[in-house]
Parts: sequence; structure tokens; C-alpha cells
Amino acid sequence: MTGLEAYQPLRLVAEDADDLNALSAVLQDAIVKIGDFAHLPRQRRFAFVANRFLWEATGERTRGPFARVRTGCHFDDVKAVRQSNLRQHARDAVVEILALRFAPGEDGSGAVTIDLAGGGAIRLDVESVNAQLSDISAPWMTRMKPEHEA
Repeated sequence: MTGLEAYQPLRLVAEDADDLNALSAVLQDAIVKIGDFAHLPRQRRFAFVANRFLWEATGERTRGPFARVRTGCHFDDVKAVRQSNLRQHARDAVVEILALRFAPGEDGSGAVTIDLAGGGAIRLDVESVNAQLSDISAPWMTRMKPEHEA
């Protein structure tokens, strides 16, 4: 059994901090090339595509095969984007998403932070939490399951 027998592509919308926590859970351990992050200031959008680990198909299994899927994610109502500890010119460099966090400001505004393995982060100053995620490919098998220190 691979856990993919009942796979349905995810389509999620995040409109508040609780929704963003769900988005964070499904994006944990997603792999992204730095060149696949895009800030579109005129559209007030920040978007990326990633190879998402299918945690929902893993269950309690500790041995593979496991699976990943290509997913697209975007945030709207983005006022500014700041990055730390990222080499933007290294467009083919790969980073791993650890978590998404929301720090509320006034009147629903705030900051969404995308925490990356190795200490990098991307901060989105937003008018509100307004994000969407959609799986955009069929899943493929992988032998490795991401591991984290306790």
C-alpha cells in the first residue's frame, strides 16, 4: 500500500491565522527552488511552486514508498516582501519550507513569515491573510520521508 489509493488533489484557501496553520501543515517539508518564488508587486501577489510531501498519504508508516506532488501557492493583498538569509541570485538553489506563521497587526493586517530550513525566511506584509494552495500534478513516489529532530 502506498497511501495514494484515495489521493485527491488538495485545494485550500486560507483567510485567517487558523487556516494558515492548516496551510503550514501541508507545506511542511515542501522543497522549493529559490527561482520559483515570485513577488508580483503590481498584482500585490507573492507566489511559488513547490514539491510538497504528501503527509496526508503517509499515515503511521515509517517505511516507503512515500510521495510528493507539485503544488502552487499564492498570497494576495501583499504590501511588501522582505527576505533574510537567502541568496536570490542562486535561482537553482533548493530550500525547504519548515512552517508558515502569522503575526497580526491592526485591522486584520499583519505579517506572514515563511520559515525555511537553514535559517532563511521570507516575510510578507499583508493587508489580510488571503492565500490559496492547489496541487497541480500527479503525485510521484519517493523513498525518503523528511525527518526532524525532537
